[in-house]
Amino acid sequence: MGDLSPANPARERLAYDEFLAHQLTLSLARSKLRRVKGRATIGTGVLQARVLAALPYAPTGAQTRALAEIAADMADPRRMNRLLQGDVGAGKTFVALKALLIAVEAGGQGVLMAPTEILARQHLQGLGPLAAAAGVRLDILTGRDKGAARAAKLAALKSGETQILVGTHAVFQADVEFADLRLAIVDEQHRFGVRQRLELGRKGQRADMLVMTATPIPRSLALAQYGDMDVSVLDEKPPGRKPVKTALVSQGRMDEVVDRLRRAIAEGQQAYWVCPLVEESETIDLSSAEDRFRRLRAALGEDRVGLVHGQMPPEEKDAAMARFQRGETGVLVATTVIEVGVDVPNASIMVIEGAESFGLAQLHQLRGRVGRGATASTCLLLYQPPLGEAAERRLTTLRETDDGFRIAEVDLEMRGAGDLIGTAQSGLPRFRIADMERQSALMAVAQSDARKLLADDPDLTGARGKAARVLLWLMEQDRAIGLIGVG
Repeated sequence: MGDLSPANPARERLAYDEFLAHQLTLSLARSKLRRVKGRATIGTGVLQARVLAALPYAPTGAQTRALAEIAADMADPRRMNRLLQGDVGAGKTFVALKALLIAVEAGGQGVLMAPTEILARQHLQGLGPLAAAAGVRLDILTGRDKGAARAAKLAALKSGETQILVGTHAVFQADVEFADLRLAIVDEQHRFGVRQRLELGRKGQRADMLVMTATPIPRSLALAQYGDMDVSVLDEKPPGRKPVKTALVSQGRMDEVVDRLRRAIAEGQQAYWVCPLVEESETIDLSSAEDRFRRLRAALGEDRVGLVHGQMPPEEKDAAMARFQRGETGVLVATTVIEVGVDVPNASIMVIEGAESFGLAQLHQLRGRVGRGATASTCLLLYQPPLGEAAERRLTTLRETDDGFRIAEVDLEMRGAGDLIGTAQSGLPRFRIADMERQSALMAVAQSDARKLLADDPDLTGARGKAARVLLWLMEQDRAIGLIGVG
């Protein structure tokens, strides 16, 4: 058979061809987007200054750098197509708001789209006070808006009265019209492939596009999935965020954990209790959550414990969350609906029951829900011994580091790329020879080669361009072939 290792030169050469074909497809999508005339959107800085004045702390270096990149892209007449990725708690929301304000300062509008209703409301709560400080009119549009109320919101959008819109995918319905949409921000979590991004771009015919991810993405995956985008990374935590202390606790010590909660609540702290993930069915998930809820109420007091789970009507879920946010309940028992974006600064304890059943990225996200306030926070990973080898590696990785980028790399090593994003909706290429995880440096080379080739020969008509066309045809990159000469 000979040497088949990824480092074998012949194999590396073939791998490079695969990567190049893939990166050419993405670069073609990118240059097609950039050829569509965008508009130069240049802020005056007036609104941004008001928000900065209202903030209790100065932005981090990473935030300032990302903002400079975004502002430069928006000022360019070509369309922005940028990915903002940052770790849990790195302050993406602030960057998003400043970008939206640039659009408003330039006389236009901005939209921020979240994958779920809970998250859209969260953004509204987070951005509301800051938008108010800037004197900007902000509104929310979700599937819940019906009839006259919805019609009034749509009218305010169309007239330009509403300057920033936060919403779920309801903002894409055909009857939603903007007076002058300059910037679309998608809070993404892997739910949008390249195709959906192109769709979104059509709404504000020439709107700039910023995609934010809630979890850090390993470099090789970022290249494979977002190679058509320019990337900004937030890799610093804002000042004042204390690291979360993480401990592994065997399920047998449940009573100690409950005692600890009792003391914490007496001192005015709050806690999340996340119930185990049961793959087979939501009903088991539900019964385990309701069971835990009953036991904690018996132990801690009737009115001290709240419950949220996926099958509750949205109104009840919001009400339970609101009670917890106001501090009326001390402990919130939840299935993973709280995973992303929920912000309760006073919550300083995160208990994850059945931690061995969660993936690394999920655990990291959940842990990121605490450590947002002034109190030192703790995350307790409750597990059922004996731990399998993989589960043990996941839990110890989490105990040892809170660097989301490092965690993402370990996750990729352990699970492989397809699993990490769920191959069904990943839109990730299936390479035959190339190994995305081990050869990410080679993929980076292919990306810069593809971009250079298209910069020198946008229509692929030169000698190298023709060779590239043949390569795309050989590699069956039909989508790329469709992109050539269009636009």
